[in-house]
Amino acid sequence: MLYHTLGKSSLRVSEVAFGGMSLQGDESNNIRLLQQALAGGINFFDTADLYDKGANESLFGKAFHDRRDQVVIASKVGNQLRADGSGWDWNPRKEYILKAVEDSLRRLQIDYLDLYQLHGGTLDDPTDETISAFEQLQQQGKIRYYGISSIRPNVIRTWIERSNIVSVMMQYSLLDRRPEETVLGLLEANNIGVLARGSVAKGLLAGKPATEYSDFTTDLVQAQSDAVKAISGPRRTMGQTAMRYVLQHPAITSVVVGIRTEAQLQQALALSDTPELTPGEMQSLASVMPARFYESHR
Repeated sequence: MLYHTLGKSSLRVSEVAFGGMSLQGDESNNIRLLQQALAGGINFFDTADLYDKGANESLFGKAFHDRRDQVVIASKVGNQLRADGSGWDWNPRKEYILKAVEDSLRRLQIDYLDLYQLHGGTLDDPTDETISAFEQLQQQGKIRYYGISSIRPNVIRTWIERSNIVSVMMQYSLLDRRPEETVLGLLEANNIGVLARGSVAKGLLAGKPATEYSDFTTDLVQAQSDAVKAISGPRRTMGQTAMRYVLQHPAITSVVVGIRTEAQLQQALALSDTPELTPGEMQSLASVMPARFYESHR
């Protein structure tokens, strides 16, 4: 496994991060999967207070409570669960964030988070107030660094200008290359690490039957899948090729992979040992789909 420094932080994180949102089913099996990931070289684990109504954080806590010095733990805040369990509401207010972090730390059985991320964001948010909450938590030692999870260029620019974020998590894959227009270059220029989620596009780039995806027709998705399969050959799985495309962009620090089976874990662990895509292969993969750009929140 290869490791990279996350933006301007001192965090050294595996180039494959374990995304906890996909975990479901038997708790003991999930804990074993998390611990196998750590033993295999993944040290970066991402969760959120929203996932499974906090149970995902509790799962991480049970898996790593006695291995705190071996893991980099990231969580997210901003989606406040309703008391009646009917859903959640967006809440980026300072008062809520200062309370929510205590609940996350308790569930995770830790004294501090390595990375705390705003789980979304709009231009209508009280951004300075939200930043103040993260800065206060950092000063108190309850978080080491903070970042945001967003695909909105205007929100990302605002946080670059007004905060000390070290990372941005965003969707990025061969079926969603919108970040390539300006956002990835902007983040790289400001030494802010990019955590890419959705790199296999819900499995459509890993062998699942083609279907419509975003604005793309089933035929276009099939064409991209065929290109991934052709370039993979015997050297990589389709999923590894799709992840390699994302990971080889210089702005990307880690690909956050939703892992729920041992087979998926082994594929992710083997990514670092697969051959890099050549410039020609990168170009061939990128030439299949027409360029798309963010039409809103620019």
